[in-house]
Parts: sequence; C-alpha cells; structure tokens
Amino acid sequence: MSDGNERNQDGTQTPSQGGEQNKTGRLSLRPAGRQEVGRTVDAGSVRQSFSHGRSKVVQVEVRKPKRAASGPGGSAAGGARGGRGAGAGGRALTAAELATRQRVLEAQRKAAVEEAARREAEKIQIMSAAEAARRAEEEQRLAAEAREAEEAARIERDRQAIKTAEDARIFAEEEAQRAARQAEREAEEAQRAAPLDPRTHSTGGVQLAAPVQRLRPLAERAIMPERPVQTARPAAAAPAQPRGGETLHLRSPAAAAGGEEERRAPARRSGGAPSGPAQRRSTQPSPRKSPGGNDRRSGRIDVRAAIEGDDGKTRSLASVRRQRDRERRQAELERLRSDQVRVVRDVIVPETITVAELANRMASRQGDVIKSLMKMGVMATATQSIDGDTAELIVEEFGHRVKRVAESDVEIGIKGVEDRPEDLAPRAPVVTVMGHVDHGKTSLLDALRSADVAGAEAGGITQHIGAYQVTAPSGKKITFIDTPGHEAFTSMRARGASVTDVVVLVVAADDGVMPQTIEAIKHAKASNAPIIVAINKMDKPGANPTRVRQELLSHEIVVEDMGGDTQDVEVSALKRTGLDKLEEAILLQAEMLDLRANPDRMAEGTVIESRLDRGRGPVASVLVQKGTLRRGDIVVAGAEWGRVRAVLDDRGRQLKDAGPSMPVEILGIAGVPGAGEPFVVVENDVRAREISEFRQRTIKEKQAATQVAARGTLDQMLARIQAGDQKEVALLIKADVQGSAEAISTTVQKLAHEEVAIRVLNASVGQITESDIQFAKASDAIIVAFNVRATTQARELAQREGVDIRYYSIIYQVADDVEQLVKGKVAPKHREKFLGYAEIRQVFNITKTGKVAGCYVTEGLVKRGCGVRLLRENVVIHQGELSQLKRFKDDVKEVARGYECGLSFAGYNDLREGDVVECYEMEVIPA
Repeated sequence: MSDGNERNQDGTQTPSQGGEQNKTGRLSLRPAGRQEVGRTVDAGSVRQSFSHGRSKVVQVEVRKPKRAASGPGGSAAGGARGGRGAGAGGRALTAAELATRQRVLEAQRKAAVEEAARREAEKIQIMSAAEAARRAEEEQRLAAEAREAEEAARIERDRQAIKTAEDARIFAEEEAQRAARQAEREAEEAQRAAPLDPRTHSTGGVQLAAPVQRLRPLAERAIMPERPVQTARPAAAAPAQPRGGETLHLRSPAAAAGGEEERRAPARRSGGAPSGPAQRRSTQPSPRKSPGGNDRRSGRIDVRAAIEGDDGKTRSLASVRRQRDRERRQAELERLRSDQVRVVRDVIVPETITVAELANRMASRQGDVIKSLMKMGVMATATQSIDGDTAELIVEEFGHRVKRVAESDVEIGIKGVEDRPEDLAPRAPVVTVMGHVDHGKTSLLDALRSADVAGAEAGGITQHIGAYQVTAPSGKKITFIDTPGHEAFTSMRARGASVTDVVVLVVAADDGVMPQTIEAIKHAKASNAPIIVAINKMDKPGANPTRVRQELLSHEIVVEDMGGDTQDVEVSALKRTGLDKLEEAILLQAEMLDLRANPDRMAEGTVIESRLDRGRGPVASVLVQKGTLRRGDIVVAGAEWGRVRAVLDDRGRQLKDAGPSMPVEILGIAGVPGAGEPFVVVENDVRAREISEFRQRTIKEKQAATQVAARGTLDQMLARIQAGDQKEVALLIKADVQGSAEAISTTVQKLAHEEVAIRVLNASVGQITESDIQFAKASDAIIVAFNVRATTQARELAQREGVDIRYYSIIYQVADDVEQLVKGKVAPKHREKFLGYAEIRQVFNITKTGKVAGCYVTEGLVKRGCGVRLLRENVVIHQGELSQLKRFKDDVKEVARGYECGLSFAGYNDLREGDVVECYEMEVIPA
C-alpha cells in the first residue's frame, strides 16, 4: 500500500519527487501524507436462516484494523513534525518549558481520568438503579409467569389424568384383540424382512426397495410403544460414503425401526427444546453445505411423513411465547367476566328522584333497581319518583357512596366565615328604645337628634319603627332604634330587641309600669341585652320616680339606687334635661360590652322596615351588622334580591358605603322584603336568584298548607255550608310599611268569633291598584287602607264594582271597625223565658174543638201563643203551643196568677186532671 512516500533502505520515509507512485500500488485520490487504514480487503455474502423457513442474504466486508505508526518510522514522522513546529516557532523548547508542559499534560490526564471515573460512577449508579428496577419488574413478571405456568400445569395434569383414565379404560377393552394382532404381525414382518448377503446375492448394482409395510390405523399409531423411545442414533451407524463409489443396500429391520423412531422423536416433543443431536445443532453453527450434497432433500417431506406427522419440525420459542400470551390474556378476560370489578361512585341523592335517574347516576340497569325496590316492597316504574331515604337504601345496596342534597343547600355558606379576632374593629352600640304607649319614647329621641318625628305621627303615637344615628358630644356615635308602644306592634318590638346591644326602657314618672312596659322587659330579657331605665316626664307635677323604681322590683329590675346593677336616669324630653347623663350611661354600657365587628368583608345585617315608594320603588331600611355595604353590591333580603342602586342615611343623604352598626335605606331590590328578615351580600346575581327563588317557593308552600289547614277537609267544609254557619269577613290590607301591615293583620285576626272567621287575603305595602280592586271583588272582601290611597283608576273601578274601601291612619280605628263587622255577621241568640204554671183541674170535651182543659194559674201568667210543656208526675210528655186561651167565653191575651182559664193544645188531646202546664216564650238577644 503506497501513500505517496518512498521508504529508504534504513527504514525511514522521504517524500517522493514529482509525486511518483509505486508501480505495484493502485491509483488513489487521497491527499499525500494520509495513511490508508480500514480499507476493505475482502467482501462476500452470508445467508441467515430464521424460523418458519425464512432466510435473508447479508453483505459482509472485512476491513483491516487501524495500526498506529510505531518504530523508527513513527519516530521519524514525529521528528519531522517536531522539526516543522520548531521551524515555525524559531527556537526549540527549553528543559523548564518541557517540564512545565509535561506537568500540565500530566494534570490534564489526571483530570481527564478523574472526570472519566466520575462519569463512570454516575453511569454505574444510574444503571444500577435502572437495573434494580428492571430486575424487580423482571422478577414480578417471572413470578406471574410461574404462577400462570403452575396453574396451566395443574389444569393440564387434571386433563391428562382424566384422559389417562379414559385411555386406560379403552386400552383395557382392546388389550386382548391387540395382543393377537401384534403377534401375527411380528411373525409376518420377521419372515418378510430377512437380511440378504450382498456378496452371495448380487443384484447388478440395483438396490431393491424395502417391502411396503401395511399402514397402521391412526388409533393404533397414537398408542405409545412399550419400549422406551431412542432419541439418539445408534453408535454403529456407518458414515455416509462418497456419491461416486456408493453401493446401495436394503435396510435392515432394526435400522428401519431405528430411523422411524428417530424421525418420530421430535414430533413427540410438545414444543420443548430439542435434546440430543437436535440440541447440539441449535447451539453449534452448522457447516456450510455444498449445493450437491446428500442432505439437499432434508427440508422436504414425503407422503408418508405428511400422513404420520414425521416431518421433523419443532415449534419455535417465539411461537410458544405468543401462545402463552394469548392464554394469559384469555384467562384475564375470563376472570374479569366471571368476577366483575365494581366501580364505587359518589351518587348524589336529592329529596325526590325518579327511578330512571337513580339508575343512571349509579350506572346500573333500570331493571336491577326496580327489582331491588320490589324486594323492599316498593312498586315503582322507571318514571315514578321515590323519596330520598328509599333511594339512599338502594344506593347502599348497590355498594356506592351516598351524598344527600336538598334544595336548601343553596343557602349553605351564605353567612360567610367567622371573623378572626385580629380583624375586628370597634363599632357603635345599637340601642333600642322601648316602653308603653305615650310614655315619650319618640320625643326623647327627637330631643337627642334635635328633630321632630313625633309631630308627623298620626294620633300622636308612633306607628312605625325607625332607626337613627346620633353623634354624642364626645364624638362617639350611637345608633337608636325607635319601636312603637301600642299593643298591636309586638312583632316590631321583638325585631328591635333581636338586633340591639342595649335596651333603653322608657317609663313615665307620672304613669308607672304599664302592660307594654312589662312586654318590653320580657323582650329585653329574651335577647339577653342589658337594660337602662330612663324615667321620663320628670317635669310634670305628679312625677314620682321612687314609685317607678319600686314597681320595677316586681319584674326583677333592680336599679343602682336600690343596690342593683341596672342603671337609671331621670330625664325630661320636653325640657331636654338629663340627656347627657343618658348618653353617658349608654356609652359606659357599650364600653363594658366591648362591641367589635369586621368592616373588611361582605355586608350582613337585618331588614328593620320596608315599604313601597311611588317614585323610588321598594325601599328597605336595614341595619348593617357585619362588613361594609357598598353601592353596586348584590343583596339578598329575605325572599327578594337586587343590586343596590343607592344608599341613604336617616336624613336622606346619599352615601357610598355603610359600615357596621349603621342604619341606612337601600334602593334597587326587586320586591318589598319582609320586615325582620336578614340580608346578606352575595358574590353574583346567579347565586342571589337561586336563593330568592328557593325562599319564594318555600313561602308559597307554607301559605298553601295554611289555607288547606284552615279550610279543613272537604266533608267538614260542605257540612258547614249546609248548616249555614260558614260566615267570614274577608279583608285585603294595604299599608304604607311592612311592619304596619303585619301589625294590622295580627290585630284583626284576634277579633275572630266562633261563628265568624276573619280571613286576610293579602297584607302588603303600597297604594291600592286596579288588581287589588278586582281581587277584592272576586273574594267579596273589604279593602283596609292604612296611610295609603287608591289610584284614580282604582277608585273609579271600585265605585263601579261596589267594592268597599276604608281609609285609616290610626290602628285603633281599624280594630274597632273590624270588630263591628264581625258582630254584624254573628247570628242573634234565642233564649227561653219562663212565664208561669197552670194546673188542669177538669177536662171538657167540646164538639168541633176537641178537649179543653180547665186550668188554674198557680204561678206567673199564661200568654196566648206561648210555648207550653205538659208535665205528668214531673215528666214532660208533650211540648207544643197553645191554640186557644179563654176566660169564660171570651178570648184573652193573657191570664194572671190566681185566675181560671181554658186551654186547648194544637194537635194534642191526651189531657188528664192533675197535669201541670208549663208556659214559656223565646226572646232574641242581639250579639
């Protein structure tokens, strides 16, 4: 091989002049100076054989290995390169530089060795982890395969045992016949297959074919031979001779039998690895066969081999693995089909659910669910509904988890979370002023607020609940809630006491403790609120605060002057005296309570009062208890919801927000919420609409249940109608505020009579409209208007239809008029009035008249046409009326005591001497 250099006699190489190449070398396009290593020196093809008769031809090249230049030539080359480097640098390296270079190279080699060692360690660590995981996975797989193989072996053993027993039975039946046939066949084969000597019996080089043997039946060939099967060729078998000088001989019976057994041996193996020579052939590479060899027909089979199954082929390992995979997958599929794994689900069960929907949520068939219901005694179809408890039992029976839900779940989480102590800030106290009517509650608040609310109230009494905020001289704020004192406004007082922190009990010094004062004390104790007693009207001449303190003792209110813990302040709302002391007492009590709230959260509170304003729509007076109410918030108040459009304080000024303990009016709610209902701010209008719709449905259901309970059963209603005692007074109440409508409804229902019922069709707020007139006309009701008026169209419609509208501004007048209506419906009472006794002394029989009793009046008097009872031995034997009353021959109106008279009874003649006649009359007593 030439690379463009000439080799000198001393072994060194010098560049050739003029690029001359060796004559024996081949032409090359490689650049001069490049060694030709790794060239192909031999090439050929190799045929690869695979299972199932497949093969492939692969091209093989043999390359020379690369050899590094060594010896003198290498040194010379290195020297030449060194020389060129030195020439380029201009000088040779000194010993110090060589040493430094050597040290640097040594350090680089050490660093490279360490880096290689580190990478090798990391690689070993990664490979160890991967190997451990692979080994664990392999062990699991092998264990699974071992279990599967063991199970398959057990099944195979059972099957073989059954088959062996059956074969043994069949074999026992055919043993006698087979023994006779076997002996006869062996004798015939021994005579026919006698060996011939080739030296004495020459056939001229022609081989005689072996005699044709009788083909045994398949059942006979399936039976295993009695002697053990020989798996190896006999040792005496002669090696094959060359084809040219080969002499053909007849096969001996022993050789034929041996060949047959040798051919059958691989067929008897059940797919296992071959043994003996076959195993050696699979592990050792077979020599290359010549195209004209004797074994060119080794891969072919003849008719006999095809019939007897002696083709000599065995199953490959890949085929065995595929069959095992199929069996394993089939077994897994059968296991899943036989033992289905149930999926446990979370089934949501509402209060009522249809059978089809329940089956759908459990992913079960409807027929199975209906069967389970029938077992429980519930006959239901797929479209019928069942209650939540029954559905829960069905779900538990099917093995699923139950999650009960209800319609009221929409209110879960509406109240928010509890506030942390560090988030709380001080707030103003909420004070409720309570007491008896006309004791000066509103006047006291007017004096504190420098306003005149009492002057605007009709009749001089408070009929509305109000909320105000007052700033004390110290700068602190106090929220006051004014409640009515009339007995009809009990619910208003209860609402005021439920939202308050402190109760101010106003008692007039000249009047003392009254019934509504006692009721206010009960409300305050029920709300666990501290009480401050304000003794008002101290400017009057007859004021006696000592008597008030003594009367409060009977109701367990002990003031500080008598050794108790309840503060009392003497004030005068008219003269404005003692107001500063009252504010000081309220602030002191609030400081002791340490009132706090979180302003940085969504607002919560209570609706104090609500009304329907003609220009602004529904208006709600609310008290914010937690958080901050802002303009634009979405509010749910009772069964109504809406977006806050405006926030107003108690003086009508616009506000952007309202903090805790602040009373405000809000606009924008869809309807008039109920007084006393809680309100809360929610995150979006979808949630607000869901809560509002749920609460409205609940209210309608309660109203329907109340009406059904009031009517009673159908039989009872029909009986009352037939008896004529089904009388009622129907009222439709319209008021200015919700609290007044509620109070009027409660008041009039207390006036019901045992014969006349009072039915309130509707109690709402706002002016009277045409729909109200039509409703009252259809129900034959009277419209009670409290501080409201009817529209022009409604008033004209009422006049045409004859609907009675009654306007009121004081609640006393409403109660009095309704009471008169009830009395007018009550039927008058009939009472029996005793007149006198008359004794029968003689009985006369008069033609055309009948029997006439001659009587003597012993007591009272007897009137013509009065009712009589005939007593015989003090037993009533007849009751009727007198037909005639005569004195001598004249008809008279009455006969007094001590006189005689003649009596005849209408339609009765059984009269005897000695009987007593009792006379009476019926008088009417108005209701």
